[in-house]
Amino acid sequence: MKSVLILLDSVVTIYIWILIINALLSWLIAFNVLNTSNRLVYSLLDISYKMTDPLLRPIRNFLPNLGNIDVSPVVLILLLMFLRNLIFEYLAPGMF
Repeated sequence: MKSVLILLDSVVTIYIWILIINALLSWLIAFNVLNTSNRLVYSLLDISYKMTDPLLRPIRNFLPNLGNIDVSPVVLILLLMFLRNLIFEYLAPGMF
């Protein structure tokens, strides 16, 4: 059981880093630091969008429109951290 919880923690941590990288890439593209006509940049952005958009889309639909500010990655990161802490608090109180 401990191994499954450690694996779940690792997957959530990796997904949080993917969300952060996705946000950074979108900022760099918005400020014209990166060009999406570059194949490597486009493929990295496409992969990160495909991995994060299914979980971010419902949050974006729920949140009010704040203009150009997208806070959905922050909300998802907070939810994932809450879920991870909840699992370790209730499923594995004596394991760690």
